Amino acid sequence: MPQPRFASSLSRLPEADDAIAAIVAEIRGSLGEARPDLVAVFVSHHHGPAIEELGPRLARELHAKVLIGCTGESIIGAAHEIERGAALSVLAAVMPDTTVRPFAIQAERGDDEEVTFTSMPHVRIAAEASLVMLADPFSFPVHEFLQRLNTDLPGVPAVGGLASGGQGPGQNLLFTHAGLVEGGTIGVVVEGDVEVRAIVSQGCRPIGKPFVVTGCKDNFVLKLSGKPAYQILMETLQNLPTADQKLLQRGPFLGLALDPTKSSFERGDFLARGIVGLDKESGAVAVADEGLRNGMTVQFLVRDAASAGEDLVQLVRDRAGSIDDPAATGALVFSCNGRGSRMFQRPDHDIGCIRAGLETEVPAAGFFALGEIGPVGGKNFLHGFTASVALLRRRK
Repeated sequence: MPQPRFASSLSRLPEADDAIAAIVAEIRGSLGEARPDLVAVFVSHHHGPAIEELGPRLARELHAKVLIGCTGESIIGAAHEIERGAALSVLAAVMPDTTVRPFAIQAERGDDEEVTFTSMPHVRIAAEASLVMLADPFSFPVHEFLQRLNTDLPGVPAVGGLASGGQGPGQNLLFTHAGLVEGGTIGVVVEGDVEVRAIVSQGCRPIGKPFVVTGCKDNFVLKLSGKPAYQILMETLQNLPTADQKLLQRGPFLGLALDPTKSSFERGDFLARGIVGLDKESGAVAVADEGLRNGMTVQFLVRDAASAGEDLVQLVRDRAGSIDDPAATGALVFSCNGRGSRMFQRPDHDIGCIRAGLETEVPAAGFFALGEIGPVGGKNFLHGFTASVALLRRRK
């Protein structure tokens, strides 16, 4: 039975022609004459006008069947994260007995503000399918799309990120083997013998104890276990060690438990959402999510660099299992642009944690995104400050 093969290359050469030549030489050196079923490309804005033809050119020179790519503020390779300067990173995947089906979707908003989509990804066998997607943060309503996806294709995981590096509409670029795509979202359905194992590291740890939501409206938690939510938050704060008090005051989060059948909770059981406001008079706590409901279990969370690193290493270790042949596994990495040196004290943090969790270096490519896409509790969500990883390998 033929094995999947992956190869990646990261170039920091400032001239686009030189960077492309180096990338192509390294990947062809690894894959030989094999034709990649999928090539994923991530490029910094330093390469300027060359980005317009980057997709078609790389697809042609690598003989790729399908190519997707986007711009990123910072670019990730198999061993390094390039936060400043020109960078081009490519992952090429040869995946036998696997269908790679590309899609490109636009959103349309009617006079009634209702969002419709020009199409949806086509999936034949949901149990064997996963999505990898890249989206424009200014023209595509990712939250609404993922809600629709969860309804139409329940249980099909989606992993990806929002293109970055630009400051406004039209500045973050998406492209395929056919050229630039104007806004919306692009991606692929991967279906068959190669699976996409989704890893979402939210980098938070629970503090205090769990509570049940007994009063809520829209994105406001009104009561927790029968008491005003603000009061519960203050009581939790007072009972914490000094170090955790500072973390909670600096950046408070609320974890939403998505599995109603659980009574005890571990790493990854919560959907982390930022606390965005407090109202002492009403006792309400405002959360950056409108998916609150009475009866839901929640717990306050804090995030720090140490917790984020430990979380990513452990989740990768738990999800990946043993890797006998590193070249038969590939990784696409979508880290928040608030991570990297902004959050950690050492370079190459997230890709280093992934290598530590895998206990080896595998072919990888990715970028720092304006938002990360990944499943938690069996449903797909848009996240912030996370590292979302698509680990591609033969289905076991």
